[in-house]
Amino acid sequence: MEPAEIGALGIAALFVLMGLQVPVGFAMITVGIVGFALQGGGWAPAFSFLAQEPSFVLSSTDLVAVPLFLLMGIFAGMAGFSEDVYRAATAFLGHRRGGLAYATISGSAAFGAICGSSTATAATFAKVALPEMLSRGYAPSFSTGVIAAGGTLKSLIPPSLIMIIYCVVAKTFILDMFVAAIVPALITITFNMIAIAVAVRLRPQVAPVSERVSWHERIEALRGAAPSFALLLGVFLSIYSGVFTINEAASAAAVLALLFALVRGRLSWNGLQRGMYETASVTAMLYIILMAAPIFTYFVNLAHVPEELVSWVKSHDFPPLGVIFALTFVYILLGTFFEEMSSILITLPLILPIIISLGYDPLWWGIICLIQVEIALIHPPLGIIVFLLHAIRPDISMRTIYRGVVPFLVADFATLIILILMPGIVVWLPHLLR
Repeated sequence: MEPAEIGALGIAALFVLMGLQVPVGFAMITVGIVGFALQGGGWAPAFSFLAQEPSFVLSSTDLVAVPLFLLMGIFAGMAGFSEDVYRAATAFLGHRRGGLAYATISGSAAFGAICGSSTATAATFAKVALPEMLSRGYAPSFSTGVIAAGGTLKSLIPPSLIMIIYCVVAKTFILDMFVAAIVPALITITFNMIAIAVAVRLRPQVAPVSERVSWHERIEALRGAAPSFALLLGVFLSIYSGVFTINEAASAAAVLALLFALVRGRLSWNGLQRGMYETASVTAMLYIILMAAPIFTYFVNLAHVPEELVSWVKSHDFPPLGVIFALTFVYILLGTFFEEMSSILITLPLILPIIISLGYDPLWWGIICLIQVEIALIHPPLGIIVFLLHAIRPDISMRTIYRGVVPFLVADFATLIILILMPGIVVWLPHLLR
């Protein structure tokens, strides 16, 4: 059997295993090792490779930031930072039509920067913001749509765990990716704000106007959110100024978040144990996937699958933009059925060589992947965040939530199209700072 045929069968087997509910990391390892052995390597070298590869992943200093940022997010949640941020945003924006929606997007963006998970951000604001919005007469569809959109912002706002994972696998500098994400993140937030403005103008009844609060209350709310903003600014400034490395900034931020939770009396022994357990379990899952990724990548490279794909694309003389839009459709389709980390890591060894052969920067493709992940998180039929919100509030139907996310899907697609058509928006800042 030809190597390319073994590669194609291996990829098909991977999706079959995932369809059978085999964890993605173990599915990738199984396919990679069996494919390696069948291509002439033999079982002994294959198992030797399996024994060696985890040591390289475990010794990677780039991945140290992953559990540290997870800890920071968990301790920040314990400290009540989400409530503080939302209260401050509401104090300044709540009196405008749709003000609580603007506050939710702003609060989600701020909290997302110090939280390790999109789903955690959405779940937190479903508990913090949703009751407030509903009590003030906001429509359930609009309220849940805003919270779902706010949760997706985490993927694109540094320090993002999925950015770190992408950079490790794609062998790209993490700081360059953080810098490249700044402008796209601002565009995404802006377009979400525009979506809110258009929605409340077309249907004012979905977002009644609230009373204006006094400046004294605003200052008090801002004072309460000061630790959250201090932690956020500290992480950003220490990384982008070069004072701290990413690992050092993550360490300091995790310790500061822990101290804030302790000083505020929000940290219990059970809460500390729960936070450490959650961090360990998520980190273990990520490490297994990251151990599997190079094994699977080696298999597909040994089968010459990327070279065959690049040759096929070039032989048909497809226009680069046509290829990019076709890949975008595939990624969003995959993202609605598979967890976002899995869909990126499985396809990256196959797709990244095509992207590079078309003359695009891997940094740019990383940002495009992250936006595709954002869309997939709330896109029907299986948007993970939509399911999460329905689980938290089963009295609000899935159909209602999907109706609410439509304006934000339009905003995300607009952002995606702009960045595809004008890739310079993504890469100019990291290239400028090199």
